Amino acid sequence: MRQSKRRKYNTVFLLLPLVAFFLLQSACSNKNEIPATVTYTEHIAPIYYANCDVCHRPGGSAHFSLASYEDARKNGASAYVVKEKIMPPWPADPHYTEFVGQRILSDHDIKMIQKWVDEGMPEGPKDKLTPMPNYPVGSIVGTPDMRIPVPPVFLKANSYDKFLLIKVPFQLPADTFASLVEFEPGRNNVVHHVNGDMVKYDFDKKKDVFAGEQVFPFPWDTATLLQDFRKMNLPNDDGTYPVLQKSVVNYLPGVFGQKYPEGIGGFSLPRKGVFLLNDMHYGFTNKDDIWDSSYINIFFSKTPPSRPLQEFQIGTLSSFGNAPVLPDLIILPNTVKQVYSKFTISKDISIVTVNPHMHLLGKSFKAYAVQPNGDTIKLISIPRWDFNWQYFYTFKKMVKVPAGSTIIAEGVYDNTKENLNNPFSPPQLVTDQNGSMRATDEMFQFIVSYLPYKEGDENISLETNPTLKGAEGDENINLENNPPLKGAPLAPVFPR
Repeated sequence: MRQSKRRKYNTVFLLLPLVAFFLLQSACSNKNEIPATVTYTEHIAPIYYANCDVCHRPGGSAHFSLASYEDARKNGASAYVVKEKIMPPWPADPHYTEFVGQRILSDHDIKMIQKWVDEGMPEGPKDKLTPMPNYPVGSIVGTPDMRIPVPPVFLKANSYDKFLLIKVPFQLPADTFASLVEFEPGRNNVVHHVNGDMVKYDFDKKKDVFAGEQVFPFPWDTATLLQDFRKMNLPNDDGTYPVLQKSVVNYLPGVFGQKYPEGIGGFSLPRKGVFLLNDMHYGFTNKDDIWDSSYINIFFSKTPPSRPLQEFQIGTLSSFGNAPVLPDLIILPNTVKQVYSKFTISKDISIVTVNPHMHLLGKSFKAYAVQPNGDTIKLISIPRWDFNWQYFYTFKKMVKVPAGSTIIAEGVYDNTKENLNNPFSPPQLVTDQNGSMRATDEMFQFIVSYLPYKEGDENISLETNPTLKGAEGDENINLENNPPLKGAPLAPVFPR
């Protein structure tokens, strides 16, 4: 009798894991079931709030809103871009690498939206609608402490590829620090990209930072560039040039400013300075003349940046001169071409953010690092390149790449009529034109923002705790005297 009971108890204990498994499967199945009736208030609004309304809202960067039931119903026909996974735009493959802020709809969410549209987009009970997130105006990051207007730029109808050199001066009550300097594009969505540096004046060497002209066509030769610098009154009053800090304020379509944990990134701001937008690119305009009015937002910080980011790029206009595009970026008509670029680092680094860059013929992009022992570190894969969405991708945690590793970027270009983004019909010969930034020419770049590696970097979250401090001892590092990579100076002095 006792043996029978013992066998019965043993049988029960053996079955417990199976019962738990089936209960879990049942719970997951119920969660993934599509409701008999899908409504906006109960099912669709939470999906839109989490993935779409950051852009598709009043004051957002998108050209229509999804922030209310009426808005969503009116634009329901555009749900095909969700079904085709064109929206929300997130080109990077989440199965290869995950990044901060990625917005990717699950197959379940896509089916829910499709069912809602197919069944007439019912509103649902109003009391089931959760409040919409409270987005800041003019910035996704928050309310800036200082907002500086960029000189307005007039763009004629049906124009394209306007490159400008723009001076945006500022003066502060005292030297201070910024956690982020953010470029806010104008409402017409015509800014394609901005590469911006900061001119840092010693207070007594520059009387008036606001004197001088502010806007010039981008000069493609050094002599004209120096003339424009003088017309902008950029030199010190004694004719010498101040320090130029590179890559302080940048922008690409779909890019939002990224704040890092305290102590990582950020900038020291002088009392007198200039944001020098040394390459502000306007893309195509529609049938109407427009004015673009963009802004630079500053988010101040109480503490100095103990670990300012450093940057290098490989490929077109490589930081090092020995990491070119191979083979040459010459793409014959009616061909698909693969290229690559690589660079071996000399010291341990912690990669924070990466930015792949191609133009209209881009088809796919992949980057990774091969360690000295042969192991691979995945960095990013974009299987379907989209010229319209080129992000700065920030890792969820810093990625350590040890000394001696080779960083490799691979790209594929499609110069055939099957490429719907091909700017030429029929296809024509396309090259990099020695670093041309015109959309109809090509580029291949992989830009890496990094820190010299410190023990524990790979455990620091870049997304969940904005007040998290950096690794112990950061405040004692002098990065200017000990750059981790040759060819990547922290603060060059111009003329360049």
